[in-house]
Amino acid sequence: MAYELPSLPYDYTALEPAISQQRGSICWGNPSISRTQSTLEFHHDKHHAGYVNKYNNAVEGTELDSKPIEEVIKAIAGDASKAGLFNNAAQAWNHTFYWQCMKPDGGGTPEGELEKKIEADFGSFDKFVEAFKNAGATQFGSGWAWLVLDGDTLKVTKTLNADNPLASGQVSLLTMDAWEHAYYLDYQNKRPAYIDNFLDKLVNWDFVAQNLSAV
Repeated sequence: MAYELPSLPYDYTALEPAISQQRGSICWGNPSISRTQSTLEFHHDKHHAGYVNKYNNAVEGTELDSKPIEEVIKAIAGDASKAGLFNNAAQAWNHTFYWQCMKPDGGGTPEGELEKKIEADFGSFDKFVEAFKNAGATQFGSGWAWLVLDGDTLKVTKTLNADNPLASGQVSLLTMDAWEHAYYLDYQNKRPAYIDNFLDKLVNWDFVAQNLSAV
């Protein structure tokens, strides 16, 4: 069963001005052919779709074809002979999870049990924010910042390239894509500004709370 590229849970313009308040002119291999495209359209329709297609092509007709993508990621993590498959599987999953971590008019502070858990494990919500910003800003090159449940404790982590908490036995609650394609059309090299807006205006705390309550 093929892993399907999910539709975005919002319109391409729904996260403005935090994402795609500007538009970028994209050339697809030919400088004479270009068109204006939003960050979300480019990120979802090109990058994410590419990972999904490569993953499906790689597992088609194999014993992995019928397995949920989460099981595939866990089964092949750390296997150097399957590094290419892992990269495409994990990136397909990471991006699907990332889209759900954002919503229009999101951000701010969580409520209820999630708020209490963050305050208990980090000392305060502000300390969580500090840790998450630091993880995103200090991730060298491409990667992700995460809020995870590790055993019974909330932690902020960061991963390089396609790696994700599934491979480490942690529960993913929230992620932020720190790759340049996630923010460069809007923020150029100002990753800290992207991180600020992600936390202040985009985070879908309802989704994060659902992930925590499902454990």
